[in-house]
Amino acid sequence: MASTASSGTAFEQAVVRELHRLQRGEVVSYGEVARRAGFPRRARGVGNVLAGHGGDDLPWWRVVRADGRLAAPSPTRQQRLLEDEGVDVEHGRVLGGVP
Repeated sequence: MASTASSGTAFEQAVVRELHRLQRGEVVSYGEVARRAGFPRRARGVGNVLAGHGGDDLPWWRVVRADGRLAAPSPTRQQRLLEDEGVDVEHGRVLGGVP
């Protein structure tokens, strides 16, 4: 799926829009992205959108599990990218809570 909000299903478009709204250092759960996109029961679908995207033009590293655990295929890279944005990560988990 392309990173523009004009391609894909309505759900995919909404998820991409919400991901582009995430600010540097902001970390949210898959469920929160789904809720913000208007599809509160589609948290797993958010993961599918990210998995099908395969690029760094969407800030995938800012999306974690509801309990704060890193969930990317490369948690080491996700941790590094989050820490570069000032996010505290310890033992594969974002500290301080996640919406």
